[in-house]
Amino acid sequence: MPKSRIRKKADYTPPPAKQTTALKLTNRAWVAPVMLAMFLIGLAWIVVFYVTDGSLPIDALGNWNIVVGFGFIAAGFGVSTQWK
Repeated sequence: MPKSRIRKKADYTPPPAKQTTALKLTNRAWVAPVMLAMFLIGLAWIVVFYVTDGSLPIDALGNWNIVVGFGFIAAGFGVSTQWK
């Protein structure tokens, strides 16, 4: 019986190296301080409202001062989405 031919395997050639694209990293140093400031302003707004029995920070708003405080906190969370 004749011998079968031995096939030569192709030499391994690694895939071409991917070119790394330069990532444009913008300076986001402002995000953390603004985020923390919004959190603290909102917290301080609510605490001042409760400590002064509703006479401060803005007496005319009444209980809406709580919404303003939570609005600052929500804005802080909105800013936090820009953090990289």
